[in-house]
Amino acid sequence: MNALVAYFSATGTTAKAAKALANAVGGDLYEIKPAIPYTRADLNWMDKDSRSSVEMKDAHSRPALADTDAPVAGHDVIFLGFPVWWYVAPTILNTFLEAYDFTGKTIILFATSGGSGLGKSAAGLQVSAPGTKIVNGRMLNGSQSEVELKAWAEGLKL
Repeated sequence: MNALVAYFSATGTTAKAAKALANAVGGDLYEIKPAIPYTRADLNWMDKDSRSSVEMKDAHSRPALADTDAPVAGHDVIFLGFPVWWYVAPTILNTFLEAYDFTGKTIILFATSGGSGLGKSAAGLQVSAPGTKIVNGRMLNGSQSEVELKAWAEGLKL
């Protein structure tokens, strides 16, 4: 499997899961970074006027990326990780998907969350990556062993 593990992490939790997954599958690691980093106030989901709340209320929101240097072209399998926001993927993931050509590639989602699952994340992201197969993978909350992650990835039969 020629895998890229691309991830967005607002607080570091998803970054830990992504690094463990990249080690387990022997994949390249790429961090999806916003052009303007999120502050603690931006991430306050209880404030309806916070940056993340405003972005998530607008399905057409596309926060700018810090770069478009992801080595997507050289990989056929992309593990795409993110924290679950409002039961779906943050809109910066749509920005990422729209910045590259994923035609013919397989994208497996993984996420971290304090209490929800992947929900409708795949459907919300599919619109940004036509010609690509996007599948819900799994939640990677807490500590995941490399052996467990490798077994999961191999079980996907990609």
